[in-house]
Amino acid sequence: MGVNPKAMGRMCGRWGTLAKRFLGRIALLAILNLSAAQAAPTADDYRQQGLDYRAAGQFEAAIAALETSVELDPENISGRVILGWTQHLAGQSDAATQTLVDAFYADPFAVPTLNALGIAQLVKGNLDAAIAAHLWAAYLKPDNEIAYFNLSLAAHQLGYYDWAATTATRAAELEPNNPHPLIALAIAQWDGGDLEAALDTYRAALRLSPRYATDGLPTYLQAAAFSEGQIAIAQAIVTRLANSG
Repeated sequence: MGVNPKAMGRMCGRWGTLAKRFLGRIALLAILNLSAAQAAPTADDYRQQGLDYRAAGQFEAAIAALETSVELDPENISGRVILGWTQHLAGQSDAATQTLVDAFYADPFAVPTLNALGIAQLVKGNLDAAIAAHLWAAYLKPDNEIAYFNLSLAAHQLGYYDWAATTATRAAELEPNNPHPLIALAIAQWDGGDLEAALDTYRAALRLSPRYATDGLPTYLQAAAFSEGQIAIAQAIVTRLANSG
């Protein structure tokens, strides 16, 4: 029996059409999948979103976005530190400390991690842990003003007034336009018995920023990790300055 060329041509044509449709659908699905993959937010996207939320004071949304960022990119130490610091700012001290400890174990030589961890420990009142973190940070980065400043606050709380004054002085040398190290130095001098030096040092801090003699003083110092006791001393110094004319 012979082959009908016309019938064979029609059959081939139909198969060709079906094949084109099939391949077209596969190509369309591939394009859609690629577009979806391209549109999916990345860890960087979530990190930036978290930072934006944090800047707006929306800490719950910020933490949720930053946690997603860390889940997507767990090897990114900076992302972990940003999350831990945001938790710290939100008052979630336990969560912040754990996040930052995890970041430290991932990279014990990262100075930003040590700075953030030391502050979190300081605010929690874990002074030995705070000192350990900041000493290591200062060793790794000798011009680390943050480490010396917070060492001063911790040393003062432990009653080591000379050491507190020494580290505050170093912090002030490293960041001369920041009044916080000068206030820490004044507090150490005050409790160390050198009241006149404390008054002179606090005057120097006020020349940098007069707001540290206003009613907002407790709020400003609390945000800078000063303890309640240290804030009370600063207020006493301000009162003495006001009374001395």
